[in-house]
Amino acid sequence: MSTDDELSRLRIEAAGQKSIAAQRIGNAYTGDVLPAEALHTPEKVSAAPGTSNLPPAALCLGREEELARLRRILSSRHEGAITQSGAVHGLGGIGKSTLALHYAHRHRGDYALIWWINGASPDEIETSLTTLTHTLVPGWAAAADRVAQVAWAMQWLAWHPDWLLIYDNVENPDDLTPYTGALHQGHHLATSRRTTGWPDSAPTLALGTLDPADATTLLCRIVLKDVDSTARQQTEARSLAVELGYFPLAIKQAGAYLAQNRGISFDAYRRRLDSKLAKTAHGSDAERTLARIWNVTLHTLETADPLAVELLYTAAWLAPDDIPHSLLAPSGTDPDDIAEAVGILAAYSMVTDTGTTLSVHRMVQTVLRTPQHTHDSQSTRHLQGRDRAEQAVLHSLSPPPGQNTTKDQWDTLTPHLVTLAATRPLEHHNPPLTNAYEIAGQRLHQQGHTSRAVPLLEATLAQRELALSDNDPDILASRNNLAYAYQAAGDLERAIPLYEATLAKCEQVLGDNHPDTLTSRNNLARAYQAAGDLERAVPLLEATLAQREQVLGDNHPHTLTSRNNLAVAYEAAGDLERAIPLYEATLAKCEQVLGDNHPHTLAGRNNLGVACQVAGDLGRAAPLLEATLAQCEQVLGDNHPHTLASRNNLADVCQAAGDLERAIPLYEATLAKCEQVLGDNHPDTLTSRNNLASAYQAAGDLERAISLYEATLAQREQVLGDNHPDTLTSRNNLASAYQAAGDLERAISLYEATLAQREQVLGDNHPHTLTSRNNLASAYQAAGDLERAIPLYEATLAQREQVLGDNHPHTLTSRNNLASARELAQTVQQLNTATRGTNSGRQPPPETTERPV
Repeated sequence: MSTDDELSRLRIEAAGQKSIAAQRIGNAYTGDVLPAEALHTPEKVSAAPGTSNLPPAALCLGREEELARLRRILSSRHEGAITQSGAVHGLGGIGKSTLALHYAHRHRGDYALIWWINGASPDEIETSLTTLTHTLVPGWAAAADRVAQVAWAMQWLAWHPDWLLIYDNVENPDDLTPYTGALHQGHHLATSRRTTGWPDSAPTLALGTLDPADATTLLCRIVLKDVDSTARQQTEARSLAVELGYFPLAIKQAGAYLAQNRGISFDAYRRRLDSKLAKTAHGSDAERTLARIWNVTLHTLETADPLAVELLYTAAWLAPDDIPHSLLAPSGTDPDDIAEAVGILAAYSMVTDTGTTLSVHRMVQTVLRTPQHTHDSQSTRHLQGRDRAEQAVLHSLSPPPGQNTTKDQWDTLTPHLVTLAATRPLEHHNPPLTNAYEIAGQRLHQQGHTSRAVPLLEATLAQRELALSDNDPDILASRNNLAYAYQAAGDLERAIPLYEATLAKCEQVLGDNHPDTLTSRNNLARAYQAAGDLERAVPLLEATLAQREQVLGDNHPHTLTSRNNLAVAYEAAGDLERAIPLYEATLAKCEQVLGDNHPHTLAGRNNLGVACQVAGDLGRAAPLLEATLAQCEQVLGDNHPHTLASRNNLADVCQAAGDLERAIPLYEATLAKCEQVLGDNHPDTLTSRNNLASAYQAAGDLERAISLYEATLAQREQVLGDNHPDTLTSRNNLASAYQAAGDLERAISLYEATLAQREQVLGDNHPHTLTSRNNLASAYQAAGDLERAIPLYEATLAQREQVLGDNHPHTLTSRNNLASARELAQTVQQLNTATRGTNSGRQPPPETTERPV
């Protein structure tokens, strides 16, 4: 995990400080991710008819109306979209996965390929895609790394039509955007407990409990198989279905118990549910119902097969899907005994078994992790299961002597480590597990899933605080890394206080000039800047640079980092007179000390090019950014965040030069990559989405521009907060699009609110505040209110001359806008006097995309 905000963290954006550009996922999955011989393979590889990884069909009675609705959702052309996607949502255990599976089996003949994907997280979606690659090109996949396998699967799906992807148990709808946005030749179907957060363009189906008659029929079918039920059995089954709330998972598991214990009637089972075994039940209505069922089932299993109960309590603490049988086998246990125990659990519908892995329903896990009260004492079986789960994962990460844990082993076990970290009991300490958490967190960070590492880093810090003194350097490092992960996830409210506390401790324990203290100070300053608090960021960066020059020397990489970061802050504050010379000095030092192709050198070249563009010097900016992109692609690869930044910044220059035919494809490709690499809500992805919207607006495509601006603003308000500078940028740009579309009422209202917030947050003379002032004047002029427009233009021009200089492009724009408004006012006055025809005059456009600051 990085402990310093390095120079190589490039910036690109249309209104903030360090952003990149990207929007909906496209089909750009080439570059150096795949070896040359594999780049064209996805187009040529065909899937065998009926290729799928579907689980066996489950019994699904009723739901015909829901199945028909699902078919209409996926087979229609919604708002002209080529790809059709939909989501089934409802309570855990309501039957969402069963419905999706039943749909897939019923319509197998309509699809060339159906792929079942674990949708719980971005990491697990990628794992499911690697299995697709292994299925279609097993020889190539065996030698390819994980990133290449995911890219190959994406390429294949982009080339081939008529497939169905089913994302099961989606926790965050935004995790699907890189796939629903990029892949347009098939159907996407999601199941989720989430009822909100789905795109407006994705129809959803809310799933409720079963119809009473269907619930009764299903219960009889599970228990009696093909034997016709008697009238008495029908009556008892109906009463039991009422007791179970017509809840599908409860019906299934109660039925599985009765099927295994034929001597127990429906009515006898219902009485058991009301016995003393049921008095331990608590939680939600669904959880109470299921807890009562499981108490009956577990009571039986404890006698029939205690190992099965032990395995179930162990699996309760692991990730719910893809638990290898081998992971559950205690040392010295016969694999045949494990297979038999798993078979019994599957027979009772407590788990779903594939033969090599098993899955446990999430609600089953929730109840089994909760302490259960039996008679007069509290059972500790749940904690014993936790201990076994921890030991199982650690054992799997301990290879035989002379061998190392492989990347595939880490990839398999990381979801289970994340689950263990997220469910850790308070005051629980396991040093080897702490080390595993830290390594897994570092791997997720390296793979671009830093936000997924938050539970791992939280657990690492919590366990180290239990074992070490508060001043231990390892604790300080853990706090810094967790703050970094919070910041990477866009959670500045938690990142900044943690950075502040870490810096205070570093100063106290290590001293004011210790390198780690300087790193902590640098990181806090960068977090302040990310939050738009330049008044605190700039002095802290200046102090850090002075100390690093003194302690580390003028040429040390961390000194170069500080110099770059201070230049970034100056640029963010609109002080280009100090920013550009500092960028030039930093680049010269990087070329001298690190070499021409070092990532820090490439970052310095990029940042200088962007600053030149902001200053209006396109003749100098374009060659710098062209060269930087070519070097980034060669040295860092096509998917590296710095390459994405360079591509965005080159698109910026192309747009500034009026070359939209080149700019828009660059923006689209960058946004697709950002969503894939950084995630849909990452601040840099949001910047990329903003920049693409600005290019659409410049090209006159206001329908796409407004839709994209509105989505970006909503996400920035959610992720960054209402007053963040990037949020204000989105608000300004959306207002400009409304104005371009002729909706002056909404434009003026939004401009006025944005100007007030920018004056409060950024200050009266900040370049972005001046942009807002100019744009509001432009909207007043468009509305014919020259009495308010002209004084605002005059004030903006005076401030721009003072802040930006007499020849800055924005100053020239203000001068032109003021002249145009005065000319129009004079014309209107003459027309009013002469009572002759009309002349609308020239209408200056608003300034929209504010380039990197």
